[in-house]
Amino acid sequence: MDITLEQPAPGRLITADERELPVPATLRYVSTDPLAVHLDFPPEVSLDGTGVTWAFGRALLEEGLRGPAGGGDVHIWPCGDNRTVVEFHSPHGLALLQFDTTCLRRFLLRTYAVVAAGQEDIGAAVEEGLSSLFGNV
Repeated sequence: MDITLEQPAPGRLITADERELPVPATLRYVSTDPLAVHLDFPPEVSLDGTGVTWAFGRALLEEGLRGPAGGGDVHIWPCGDNRTVVEFHSPHGLALLQFDTTCLRRFLLRTYAVVAAGQEDIGAAVEEGLSSLFGNV
């Protein structure tokens, strides 16, 4: 059974001159991709006017709520008791956003209610990914 969770996650974009701009976002979790969480941004906040989705490990989100985590394109760390920073790296530059830590924790707990930690069926996810890549070859 395919279960999708969505939760609003209003963020604050930290600009180069240290201003904070509100950014609407939605956290999404799909049980058929149990190791990942998705952060969806609407078209009006992207550089090219199309919606943007970032996918990263659910374990990365959990680790980043406790301390600095990540490498590559996504880094997450606590910022005081109430905020969590998510830093995105792309060929177009860097985006630094702050989210309410309680919001992120609530979402993470909801994902574990759908697929418990350690119960992710990696074999099925790999099989589905290979099938989508190679079709019926």
